Amino acid sequence: MIQPTDLSTPRNSRWPIRAILTTVSAVAICCAGALLFFLHQNIRTPVTHPAAFLIVKPGTGLTAFSNQLVQEGLARSSWPVTAWALLSGTAGSLKSGEYRVRANASPARILGQVGRGEVHQRKVTIIEGWNLWDLQTRLNQENVLLSTIADVTDSKASIRLSLSHGSPEGLFFPDTYFYVRGETDIDLLGKAARKMSHELDAIWEERGPSLAIQDSYQALILASIIQKEAMRVNEMPRISGVFHNRLNRGMRLQADPTVIYGLGPEFEGRLKRRHLRADTPYNTYTRSGLPIGPIAMPGRAALMAAVNPLKSKELYFMARGDGTHQFSETLKDHNIAVQRYRN
Repeated sequence: MIQPTDLSTPRNSRWPIRAILTTVSAVAICCAGALLFFLHQNIRTPVTHPAAFLIVKPGTGLTAFSNQLVQEGLARSSWPVTAWALLSGTAGSLKSGEYRVRANASPARILGQVGRGEVHQRKVTIIEGWNLWDLQTRLNQENVLLSTIADVTDSKASIRLSLSHGSPEGLFFPDTYFYVRGETDIDLLGKAARKMSHELDAIWEERGPSLAIQDSYQALILASIIQKEAMRVNEMPRISGVFHNRLNRGMRLQADPTVIYGLGPEFEGRLKRRHLRADTPYNTYTRSGLPIGPIAMPGRAALMAAVNPLKSKELYFMARGDGTHQFSETLKDHNIAVQRYRN
């Protein structure tokens, strides 16, 4: 009897197909691995370029960002940046702002900065003893800081900042303040004003007994005079003691810095007798008590000295010319000191 022919495929004939599929898969994996390795090397290899600022505008997409890096010489090709952003999950987290890019940074490093939003922080330092004219000059140097007030000395600045006094003089705490591109001068000044308010409230709570001043604003005024008179921090409480003694006795403060402030920013040179006789709301030679407002921005040491004066009987002090002062209890001794150190 003739057996029917078995038309099924022999088991051994399936192996070539499996071998081909395995080979193709292995090749694909190798190619993918090689591509990833190439991409990894490309994206992490430093690109030769100087340190630079990179500005990412709001709404910038991944393709536009990748092309921007190439155009600004921060990447050799755009597609590795795009691919790496997609693979690393950074594609949807690009944040606008200004970024400081180090010299020879890799595209991966830049992409990481922008993805994390590590925007460049610029800074402005307000120096102890500055007045508003000094502050305005400093703000004018910050081209990136958006200017919204023409003159910080204007009373309109107080209104914009919701300050409780007509003039903003003395109401900004001397410190270093940071800002980013897009912030305004009002933003920065608001930080300084809030810090001064906080510091002043805290220091007023630490005030000593039997002061010749009535409130924290008078403390600020007195501190501003102490800041301008003292060259050394350790003399601030002693100078404060002299001023408190004079106020308690009804004597005029006769502080030269108040006269100079009242003359305005145009004053230059040495203070003369005619200046001392020029009556202004700040002239403590012609008017009794404190001037109508601060004459500078005092630091914490001056503020503390204003509310914690050194107890003494001293009523006068004279600059020695070396940063220190000669203190006296009597006018006779003071006149001797004037003759000695003025000459």
